[in-house]
Amino acid sequence: MRLLLILIFSFLLSSCSKPEPIHHTQSYVFGTLVDITIYGEPEEDAAALASEIIRNFQDLHNRLHAWRPSEISALNHAFKNGNLPVSIKPDVAAIISDATSLSIQSKGAFNPAIGGLMNVWGFHKDEIKPIKIDDDKIKNLVKSNPQMVDIVVKNGKASSTNPSVRLDLDDYIKGYALDATLVFLREHGVKNALINIGGNMIALGKRGNNPWRVSIQHPRKPNAIAALDLESGWAIATLGDYQRYFELKGKRYNHIIDPATGYPTEDVQAVTVLVPPQVNAGVLSDVAAKPIFIAKPNTRSQAAKEMGVENYLVIESNEKIVISPSMAKRVTWADSNKAQKVNFN
Repeated sequence: MRLLLILIFSFLLSSCSKPEPIHHTQSYVFGTLVDITIYGEPEEDAAALASEIIRNFQDLHNRLHAWRPSEISALNHAFKNGNLPVSIKPDVAAIISDATSLSIQSKGAFNPAIGGLMNVWGFHKDEIKPIKIDDDKIKNLVKSNPQMVDIVVKNGKASSTNPSVRLDLDDYIKGYALDATLVFLREHGVKNALINIGGNMIALGKRGNNPWRVSIQHPRKPNAIAALDLESGWAIATLGDYQRYFELKGKRYNHIIDPATGYPTEDVQAVTVLVPPQVNAGVLSDVAAKPIFIAKPNTRSQAAKEMGVENYLVIESNEKIVISPSMAKRVTWADSNKAQKVNFN
C-alpha cells in the first residue's frame, strides 16, 4: 500500500509539473519574418490556427501590395490614368478612411499617399539596390503634394482629386494585421499568444505565469538593446533605418521618407513605440513610429503626444538614446550602463 501511494503521488507530481504546450510557427510575409507563438493550446489546434493566420496575412499582403498586381496597385493605376472611380471592397474603404484620419492626426508626417516617392527612391522592389537619385523628380513629387485627403471614397468606389496620389500602406498594414489577429484568436478561445511581424508585436494573455518578454533590436548590432514585458493587449513596433535601405558613396538612404522634403530621414536609426490595449493598438504602434522618427529632436514629444503615445524610445544616428519617462520605467537594458546614459524627452 505504501509503495502504491508513493507511485500515485509521483504520478500526480509529474502531472502537475508537466509544462503547458507551446506552438511556434514562422513564415515570411509582408516582406519580413513572421513568428506566431500560441501557449497552452493543444498542438493540433494551435498549428491549425497558426496556419490560418499565415494564410490571412498572405491574402492581406497580396490584396494590398503597393506595386505588384493588387487592389491597391489597381487603385494607383486609376489615380494616374483618368481618375475613373474604382470599385473597392468595404474593408479597403475602411482602411483608407482610417489611414486618412491618422494622416490628418499626424499632420501629414504619416502619409501613405506618397507611394510615388517610394518608387522613385527604388523602394518598390523586392531587392533594394543603389539608384541614381533624381532630385528634380523628387522635387516635383513633393510639389504635387499628394495627401490621403485627396482620395474620395463614395458608394463603394474610390477616386483621387490629385493624380500624384499613389497608395503605399507599408507603415499601416502590419499593425492592421496584428489587430485583426488578436480578434481572430479571441474568437477562437485562445487565451495566450504572441504575434510578431518583423518587430511589430501584440500580446494576448501570458506565457505561463509571466508576461510575454520581448526584445528591442539594436539598429547596428545583431543583438537586443533592451527588453520589456509586453502585457496582454499591448502592442509594440520598431521602425528602423536598417530594415530597407541602400548605401551610395558611403551614405545610407533608408525607406523612411519625410513627405515634407521627399528625402530619407538621416538623424535617427530607430524608433520603438509601445501602445496600451485599445481597438487599434497594433495600427497605432505601427503608424505613430513614423511621425516620431521624422520629427526634429525638439518636437518629438509633441509628435508623440499628437498621436496619443506616451511610451517611445529613439536611437539617434550618433546612437544617443532618447526615451520618454514612462517608457524608461518599463525597459530593462541589455547593457546596465545604458540606464545611466539615456536622455529623457
